[in-house]
Amino acid sequence: MKIAFATNDLIHINAHFGWAKKLAIYDVTANGFEFVETIEFSGDLKEDGNEDKLVPKIEALADCTIVYVSAIGGSAAARLIRKKVTPIKAKDEDEEIVSVLNKLVQTLNGNPPPWLRKALQQSHGIDELEDTLETEKTPA
Repeated sequence: MKIAFATNDLIHINAHFGWAKKLAIYDVTANGFEFVETIEFSGDLKEDGNEDKLVPKIEALADCTIVYVSAIGGSAAARLIRKKVTPIKAKDEDEEIVSVLNKLVQTLNGNPPPWLRKALQQSHGIDELEDTLETEKTPA
């Protein structure tokens, strides 16, 4: 599954979704994680009520399951959820992307909590999810 992080420095989850100039995208499986790409945004991204600035970000996250942010407005969160992307607020702006990725891998190797199972189901479908979790746990 692909996970996105709203970030200013590519290390921490320290950007508000609407104002983020960078989204770091990772592919996460039960076997680990891999950096995919950084998507950069330009222009005036400050809080101004201009919802149009969200469109390119939401479109860029089309194949992501989760996006971690330092903060997000209600409208943006609702739009992401409608696109089957689950927004999650970081504990604080010092939380490191790698730390969250490692926790996600550990969780996938155990029994994912209901919120993560739901997010995975939305992105894969339940049968594919069960196959993916079992396949990734089975050593090749």
